Amino acid sequence: MDRVKIKVINKSHHPLPDYGTFEAAGMDVRAYLPEGPVTLKPLQRALISTGLYMQLPEGYECQIRPRSGMALNYGITIANSPGTVDADYRGEIGIILLNLGENDFTVNDGDRICQMVIKQYSHVTWEPVKELDRTKREDGAFGHTGRS
Repeated sequence: MDRVKIKVINKSHHPLPDYGTFEAAGMDVRAYLPEGPVTLKPLQRALISTGLYMQLPEGYECQIRPRSGMALNYGITIANSPGTVDADYRGEIGIILLNLGENDFTVNDGDRICQMVIKQYSHVTWEPVKELDRTKREDGAFGHTGRS
């Protein structure tokens, strides 16, 4: 497991994102809503503030992912999941919550609204070719291996 130091500014009054358990990959991120709660009607989305600003090292990204309990229990997800925060972005981290549930959902200041995962990435150099190496799968796509 890599350990990476990331510079962060926290303009909210909430704790910094943190891991729920030692081996967790994602850190819980809290809503920062000084103006009060935000209610999402079914199929409505909203940009939710976090009060967080970060400086990622070159070669790293921050992925924003839904919380599984919110998705299962309320239909709340991230509209652009996973969202990506690039290493050169310095603005506030905003979370685009989307209500796919059947009921209104209220987000309160301090609610844990998503998970944040910090990942290394690679830049690609394309190598144009006329054909690709053969595999057993070839062009088998969605569902090609069946259900059982």
